[in-house]
Amino acid sequence: MPGTSKKSATRTAAARTAGGTKAGGTKAGGAKAGGTKAGGTKAGGTKRGATTAGAAKATSTTAAKAPGRRTAVAKTVPTGADVAAYLDARATPAQRPDCDALVALFTRITRAPATMWGPSIVGFGRYAYRYESGHTGESCLAGFAVRGREIVLYLGAEGAPDEALLAALGPHRMGKGCLYLKRLADVDMTVLERFAAGAVAARRTAHGVA
Repeated sequence: MPGTSKKSATRTAAARTAGGTKAGGTKAGGAKAGGTKAGGTKAGGTKRGATTAGAAKATSTTAAKAPGRRTAVAKTVPTGADVAAYLDARATPAQRPDCDALVALFTRITRAPATMWGPSIVGFGRYAYRYESGHTGESCLAGFAVRGREIVLYLGAEGAPDEALLAALGPHRMGKGCLYLKRLADVDMTVLERFAAGAVAARRTAHGVA
């Protein structure tokens, strides 16, 4: 029947068209999926490349730091600055006469003039030292500095402090190798000179200073 054949042919063409579309869509989807996969691989490669570059940079930085150690540089060294100018600038009117008295005391004990060591220490004499690490340097035999409302005496820690003298000294506090005073009027100056002389003698002996 002619009508039936025509209808059948129309249905067959429609089926073929639908099949082609479905197949084409699947293939396109596959291509898209493939593209995503390929893109993922490329991104992964980029990430690995960045990681490698970071590692290379870290290695380069380490290598740059590796060649040698920093050499320690002493900060407290004689400067040639004016002692009187430092004391005028740092000491209060009440502290200034005490500073002059300490300059006279340390000059007698060390037989050396007052010299600025670093920006803030009035030092007397000098000695060479060497640590167990091999580090060497120089420092003053004794000295003092104005620290706020206190005057700090640097006397070293080569021997145990004379506790009997400290007990008779008057108001003070002790640090490691340092004696903190507020006013010389509060302490016994004879005891202070004996204590300072003993500390300087111990330092001379420990470091072979005549």
